[in-house]
Parts: sequence; structure tokens; C-alpha cells
Amino acid sequence: MSEAQDYRYIGQRTIRPDGYDKVTGRANYGADLTLPGMIWGKILRSPYAHANIRSIDSSRAEAHPDVLAVVTHQDFPDGGSRGSNQSMNVLADKKVLYHGHAVAAVAAHTEAAAEAALELIDIDYEPLTPVMDLKTAMAQNAPLLHDTMFTSGLAQDPTTPSNIASRMELKKGDIEKGFSEADVIIERNFQTPTVHQGYIEPHATTVRYDEDGQSMIWCSTQGHFDVRGSTASLLNIEHSNLKVVASEIGGGFGGKTTIYLEPVALMLSKKTGRPVKMVMNREEVFKASGPASASRSKIRIGATKDGTITAMEAHLAYEAGAFAGSPIGPGCMTVFTPYDVENQYVEGFDVVVNKPKVAAYRAPGAPQSEFACEMVINELADELGIDPIELRLKNAAREGTQTMYGPKLKAVGLVECLEAARNSAQYKEALAENQGRGIAAGFWFNIGGVSSVSINMNPDGTGTIVEGSPDIGGSRASMQMMAAEGVGLPIESFKPLVADTENAAHSDTTGGSRTTFATGMAVVEAAQDVVRQMKERAAAVWNVTPDQVDWKDGVAINTVGEDKLTAAQISAQAGRTGGMITGRGNISARGAGPSFAVHMADVEVDRETGKVDVIRYTAIQDAGKAIHPGYVEGQYQGGAAQGIGWALNEEYIYNEDGLLENPGFLDYRVPLASDLPMIDTVIVEVPNSFHPFGVRGVGETGIVPPLAAVGTAVSNAIDIRMTELPLSPPRVLKAIRDA
Repeated sequence: MSEAQDYRYIGQRTIRPDGYDKVTGRANYGADLTLPGMIWGKILRSPYAHANIRSIDSSRAEAHPDVLAVVTHQDFPDGGSRGSNQSMNVLADKKVLYHGHAVAAVAAHTEAAAEAALELIDIDYEPLTPVMDLKTAMAQNAPLLHDTMFTSGLAQDPTTPSNIASRMELKKGDIEKGFSEADVIIERNFQTPTVHQGYIEPHATTVRYDEDGQSMIWCSTQGHFDVRGSTASLLNIEHSNLKVVASEIGGGFGGKTTIYLEPVALMLSKKTGRPVKMVMNREEVFKASGPASASRSKIRIGATKDGTITAMEAHLAYEAGAFAGSPIGPGCMTVFTPYDVENQYVEGFDVVVNKPKVAAYRAPGAPQSEFACEMVINELADELGIDPIELRLKNAAREGTQTMYGPKLKAVGLVECLEAARNSAQYKEALAENQGRGIAAGFWFNIGGVSSVSINMNPDGTGTIVEGSPDIGGSRASMQMMAAEGVGLPIESFKPLVADTENAAHSDTTGGSRTTFATGMAVVEAAQDVVRQMKERAAAVWNVTPDQVDWKDGVAINTVGEDKLTAAQISAQAGRTGGMITGRGNISARGAGPSFAVHMADVEVDRETGKVDVIRYTAIQDAGKAIHPGYVEGQYQGGAAQGIGWALNEEYIYNEDGLLENPGFLDYRVPLASDLPMIDTVIVEVPNSFHPFGVRGVGETGIVPPLAAVGTAVSNAIDIRMTELPLSPPRVLKAIRDA
């Protein structure tokens, strides 16, 4: 495809189709559904970080006049997945594994009654020593969370259980040879904290269990088909007997890709015969939904005097929370991918600790590992006396680079992003005293997956786009624009609709920066199907073959005559020419183009308080092709804002007993508008040849560079190498005073 290709509709900055409902308050979110006869469910959560459950006595709660049912882990059916990690995270079985772990649930006539009844459930706990960090968890004689967990991925099968769930390694070339060729070698250790996605809307669901087997879940989710699959598995329900409706979503960022309340609410509904609503409060969200992994990283990088990187080595450990499954894999895959270096080695460990089971958070695993790498790259540039952008350009991944995790890169835009950074106004601006600048690159591989779309044409020539991908960042507008481009009709001719699991075929979760790429491809396929059928109908009217019909700008043209038929005219008589027209696209998308970004942060540090202010910021990223530039820029800015918060303020704070001390936005400090400068954006467009319009996902890469960009800027401002996040005032002030 041509990089200079012009489009009629793609690339516009249209008003989002869901915008009116959201600004008027008509949009319905997770907690907004009320059903006749509905009752309320509440969850009793563990006051301990680590304890055995000796017994649960719910008799006093069940005797309460307003209580209709109580459920525990034992209510999961034997035919389901009771005893799985997912079921034990939803409701603890014989052990609680983090502060806030769900133990039992109550359904009552009112929310207040359900809350009060929780105190009537008597639980006998045997407190155990909590394991709250990677160093403790990986120690030789650490207290065990699971006495049946044996480390996988070792050269020899272990004979004793461990908190290390798995080990993995990736390698390329000869790492020792690479270091032997280096003139300069830098090795550093880094730490990042447990952080939360910070979505504004808490987890919420309303369910109805029907006796005829047709049950319904309404919830705030990034993937209602996965909610259906997971809940059906836990409760031993056929997929066809469970309908899941995705509400509007008030933020997710990866944190709403799993289930917490839905199966519990459905069990309560089954017991009571009534619809049940459950809504987490903010404290529950922090204590009991999935944050991002804390990490420890050791990075070693060697280079020659001219700046050629000869070897890169990483040893990474990620917290998984209470159950195995941290994003250590993506962390290992992404850590060195921005660099075309012959010799690379990465070792990674997935480690359980007494914290909530981690969930995805925008490019899960990549911010932690690439933070450590980029900090060392910047230090290496200083050591060699080479501009940090020039050092990256000399070693940048580009078309043909063999990645350590598998594929050879096709055309990618890292070099273009670096050049845009070098030519930016910010990079040329001088800094004042106590100010520092940081540069960092970032990478995310992006994914494809299964997407299903239908375009139902109406008699007036307009159409409804029925898709199965929840919209978490403006994707409905992108689908509308791609359908318009494909069919050749104005954008407003198409209404995008996210259908429930009964009214759309399976679509994978909105995550991995897949939606505009993969669901967009399904939209294009459905649009092509509409055009094909339109041409067939016109050919039938004119008594010619479809090959003798052209299609341009929503109009069928008879190439052997002078006749024309508009889409509206064809649709109006579709009932007489074969039935209404529906275009379909059902795909498993391959070829998701990887995405690179480069960020610049300028900060000012108050040396008397340690407070850091970000005074200027630029986010540059390759979008392949920006379908809707405004929403692409919004993704860049949102990722930067979250990454800045991760770098400067955000962290879970636990006391010595493993109890979370800051479960709320007053004490867990996310950036406010007043904390941030205007975040400048530069959209680079190096088309992805696997997508009809050149799209690469943009939702995740933007959170990867800020940690190191800000970390380096602070380090330069105070002339001290900082290695542990967040760079909060107490930590920065201590570093200044210690120095």
C-alpha cells in the first residue's frame, strides 16, 4: 500500500457516536441497571493477608430477616471449575491469600442489610506469616503460599515447593562474547511498586438466573465473551444458556479483563430466585481487584566506544499476586526489542506473594522491564558522551531486525520516532537549574485475534455495524469510519453497536491493542461483503453480470450502459431482489503491526522538599495509520499521564502485617490535571502492510516510555542515579540528602 494514499473518511476528527449519550447522562454503566424484584449482594473480605480458614459459620447471617442467601466457595458446583485458581480468587477456599480476599457473599433486600449481615458471618482464621515482596518470596526458606506449587521451567524438576511459579529465558547470539567485545559495561538493579490502573468506575454487575436455564449478566467489562466463558466454566453452565451484556465502561486499562463479582452474583441469584446487583466500593477495588506487578530487575548492557551495543542481559522477577500468572512473559519479550543487538539474554521469574492476583495494565509487563533497560541506556549514553537519541538511532530496531522473542520485524517506525524527537522544539529547548530531561523508547508487540462483525443495511441505505468488541477508547468511531470508507457512504450513514453475546458471534477481549486492528479488519471484510451484494443486486436489476458493475462512492455503475443505482435505491428494493443485505466479517486476525514510541520528559525538582513537577512532555508514536487522529492522540496522552503517575507517586503501601494502608484515591495518588503539563503528541505513520488501511494498535505502547523518561529526567535534575519507583518527594529528598 502507498504511504501517501488518500482516504475520503479515514483520518477525520469526527464526533464520537457515543458522545451524546455520555455528555447527557443517558449512557448506562455497570451499576446503572435495575431489574424488577432486584436484591443486593455484598462480599465479606479477609482481614488478614495470609491465613488458613478453619471454619465458616453463616447461620447467624442466614437467620437475619432481610437476608435471602449466603454463598461460599463450596457453592461452586462440582461439575465446574471449583478448586481452580480463578474460583479460589473469586471466593477463597481453605486459605486467604491477601488482605481483602473474598471469603463469603450475602444477598439481602437492601444494600445496607447485606452490608450489616456480613458481620454476622463467623470465620475462624489461623493467621500465617505474610510474604509481601519478591526478595522475601524468593528466599530459600520463605513461608509458602501454595504447598503444591513447584517451579516450572527449571533444568531439572524441583523436589520441593516454592513461591516461584515459573522461570523462563530468551536468548539470542552469544552473550558472553558480546560482553567481551564491550569497552563499557553498566549493570544496575531497579525496583517498581505495585500500582493500580486507576479506573474511575468500580466493578459492578447485575445478574438474573432464570429457571429455564437462560441467565443474564450485565457488567462493566472489556470482554463480555470472556466473562461468559469464565463464568460458565466456574458454574458449569452451557455458553448458550448465559447471555452477557457489556455496559458502557468507565475505564478499564486492562483491569476489567477478568471476573470478580459475576459468578458470585449468579450463585446468589440462583439461590434466591431474584435478580442480584453487586457493586464494589473504592476500597474493595484497591484491595481485591488486579493491580499491576511489582518488579525487580537487574540489567547489564555493554557497548563499544563508538556506541555500538554489543550485549544486553536482563534478570527479571515479577509479582503475580496470590496466584501464578504475572506478565513476566511480555516483560521478557519487550525489554530489549527497541534495539538491534546481536547478543541478548533474558531470564524471568513469576513469583507469588500475598497481594491481589495481578491483572493486565496497558502493555502488561513492558513498563517495568523497559524502564530498567531505558535507564541503563541513558546512563550508557552519558558514560560514552553520546547524545541519547543518537545512541538509540545507532542501535535502533528497524525492518529486518531479528527479535529475541521470535519474528523478524517488518516495516516499523522507531527510527522515524527518534528523528521526530531529535527535531522537536522540546529537545532543542535549554533547561534551567534544578531541571532535567529524559528520553525513553518503548515497545509493544500488539495482537490480533478473533473478531466478528455484521453490517445490516436498512431500506434507506443506512447501516448498523454490529460488533462484539467493547469500546474503551473510541473504537466505535473508528469502526464507523472504516465502514464508511469500505462501502463509500458518509460516516453518519453507519451506526456502530456493541452487541451482547447472543446477538454477535464471539469476539476476543478488547485488549492487547487489538480492536482497531482486528475488529477493524472484520469491519472491512463486512463492508466488502455489503459492496459485493450491492453489485449483485444491481446486476440482477440490469440483467448483467456482477463483473459488469462498478462501485464508487456508494453508487453502483453499469459499465455496459449508463445506468446507476445508489445504495439507498438498492436497499429500498432489496426485499424484492433477494432479501435484506447483511455483510459479515468473521476473522482471526494475523499480522498485528508492533508499535514503537519515544517520549521526552522535562522536570523540575524542588531540592528542599523533593517534589517533582513535570514541566513539559512530548509523546511520539507510530500509529501505522491514524484512523481517528484525535483518539490516537488521546491514547498517547492517557498512556503518558498514567506512566507519569507510576513514575512519580503511585504505589500500594502495606504495613508489616500485609494490610493495605492506602486503598483510595486520597492516599493512592494518581495525577490530577493540575499535576500535568499539556502533553504534546506527534503521530508517526509507517503503515502496517497486514491491515487494509495500515493500522497498528496504539493503546498500550504509550505507557511504556514514561517511567524511564521521567526517571532519567529526575536523575539528571539532581545528578543522582535513581533506581526505585515511585520518585515521590520523600524518596527524592532522601537521595538528595544522602548525596
